[in-house]
Amino acid sequence: MVKVKRALISVSNKTGIVDFARELKEFGVEIISTGGTAKVLREAGVEVVEVSSVTGFPEILEGRVKTLHPVISAGILADKTKESHLKQLEELNIKPIDMIVVNLYPFKEIIAKEGVTLEEAIENIDIGGPTMLRAAAKNYNSVVVIVNHHRYTEILEEMKKNDGSISTETCFDLAKEVFEHTADYDETIHHYLIGKEAEEFPSLLTFHFEKIQDLRYGENPHQRAAYYREIGADKYSLVYGEQLHGKELSFNNILDMESGWGLVKTFKVPACVIIKHTNPCGVALGKNLVEAYQKAYECDSVSAFGGVVAVNEVVTEELARLLTEVFYEIVIAPAFIEEALEILMEKKNLRLIYMGEERVRVSPTGKDLKRIDGGLLLQDYDVIQDSREEMKVVTKVQPTKEEWENLLFSWQVARYVKSNAIVLAKGLTTVGVGAGQMSRIDSMKIALEKSGEKARGSVLASDAFFPFRDVVDLAAKAGIKAIIQPGGAMRDQDSIDACNENGLAMVFTGKRHFKH
Repeated sequence: MVKVKRALISVSNKTGIVDFARELKEFGVEIISTGGTAKVLREAGVEVVEVSSVTGFPEILEGRVKTLHPVISAGILADKTKESHLKQLEELNIKPIDMIVVNLYPFKEIIAKEGVTLEEAIENIDIGGPTMLRAAAKNYNSVVVIVNHHRYTEILEEMKKNDGSISTETCFDLAKEVFEHTADYDETIHHYLIGKEAEEFPSLLTFHFEKIQDLRYGENPHQRAAYYREIGADKYSLVYGEQLHGKELSFNNILDMESGWGLVKTFKVPACVIIKHTNPCGVALGKNLVEAYQKAYECDSVSAFGGVVAVNEVVTEELARLLTEVFYEIVIAPAFIEEALEILMEKKNLRLIYMGEERVRVSPTGKDLKRIDGGLLLQDYDVIQDSREEMKVVTKVQPTKEEWENLLFSWQVARYVKSNAIVLAKGLTTVGVGAGQMSRIDSMKIALEKSGEKARGSVLASDAFFPFRDVVDLAAKAGIKAIIQPGGAMRDQDSIDACNENGLAMVFTGKRHFKH
């Protein structure tokens, strides 16, 4: 047990600190404090001793040096189980400090502000606070250390039960919380400074995340899982979406949301994406969201069942009524009008995710990472904009204006389909999607099977080049009119010849969009 007789309080976040200090005084605890905190406590009628009175040394360098002093450090670090430590304190006329109540300069909040300068950020790097916290946490057998204001009540309750003392078990738990907190603090600073240096692929790579929530399970019920937000994540990121209604999100739900929202916000006109197992099964553009949704749903109404719907404009009452006619897991949108929410909320389990209209058409920032056994892979996000001006028609037949529109639309969709990816489109709507097959010809067959007669007159997008002419031959047989693909295969000429023989147009983009 640690008997609390003397406490040092220095907090930036002063939530609850006055009431806590008053309660400590009821136990007869002497309170030492620093500038701003001392002022707040004194104004509230709580008697405090200034740190400068304890050290015999004033605060200097505009407050940069306050608690960095041997009298403070020794008072915290003295192991009270060792007679030699206590004897040294006595010889030097240093009193032990039994409790440290410290939270740090708000670095995270400062760097989140618009227009913050590097100089401002640097001034908000706490030095004395982490020093005291780490010292107290190291010496948890002798010192109670509190970094979290939410624990004030708990600590006071334990002191009431134990005549002003705190158990070693609680002290150890508090110490662990301190090291978690200081690690988070240091990593936030490191992450910020790395960003300032624009070192995209540093030799030592660290990421820091905070938990948003525990999940019911992972990809399967026997796998445990949780949902995290990266410290410093862009405010336009998916992780800032707000769930308005429905069951708790699952691991797979979040992956599908990522795919759907990532694709739908790339379009500048009303668009709807229906996702199933991270792949789009229906994508369409329209004069309005109702038209876009109906076209997307008709692409593959069987696969749409149990899917995730993403739209890039405000959900209206009319669209809401249509959405309730089918079982969906999630609707994710920039916003919902009140009447639409009332209708959708009649579906008890339907998850409604509000993203905010400012998040539409904002590309992801940072890096894309993929975990592997014992490590991870890091890359840029595939957000490069493909320009029609950089594309090349390689066949005798030129695409029509309408075909060009559909080629560019299908090419945009293809980058969000698992490779090998084939996308058939007509009328700015997907009519068949073949995803994730080991061979491109198999993806082609699946896309044709999905599309049926709708393939006739459509265009085809392939996320990578054709190693053989077989896909082109099958496309010609199905009545497809134009093809867009990266080009770059050794046998490109075979595919070009096949197009010329069958009167198809083919466009080379010069860029590949694999999605593994």
